[in-house]
Amino acid sequence: MKKIIVDTNIIFSCLLNSHGTVGDLLFNSDRIFDFYSNQYMRFEIRKHWNKLLKVSKLSETELHTAYESMLTRLTFVNEELIPQKDWEKAEQLVGDIDPDDTDFVALTRYLKGSLWTGDKLLYEGLKVKRFKAVYNTHDMIKLRERLNR
Repeated sequence: MKKIIVDTNIIFSCLLNSHGTVGDLLFNSDRIFDFYSNQYMRFEIRKHWNKLLKVSKLSETELHTAYESMLTRLTFVNEELIPQKDWEKAEQLVGDIDPDDTDFVALTRYLKGSLWTGDKLLYEGLKVKRFKAVYNTHDMIKLRERLNR
């Protein structure tokens, strides 16, 4: 199965609409993709919990249920396991795009996987730098179709 590293904005999208395209990819690709994220992502979700509640218009219980369900689809990797060389290369790649995404790129390199992001600037910036292991949601749909044949 293909290793896919999921960044925080993909998780936000899934929580806001678990029945949409992102939710479909996360919940209905279990024979095709293994999804990973870093431990820090959990902190990010909690930090923005009230905003997610407001934007999603879900009750506290509904959002919590969606969050717990989504967590079952991800394997979390402790950032401390990532070798220094992967951190350094990730910093070089995203330093001028968005340093906040360094951990996702470092994890992608460490796991020899691909990064799934909804961040247009990150996606385009990495493509310009010839980092091929990055997908947006449209790419993920096409990839799943191709791998599911």
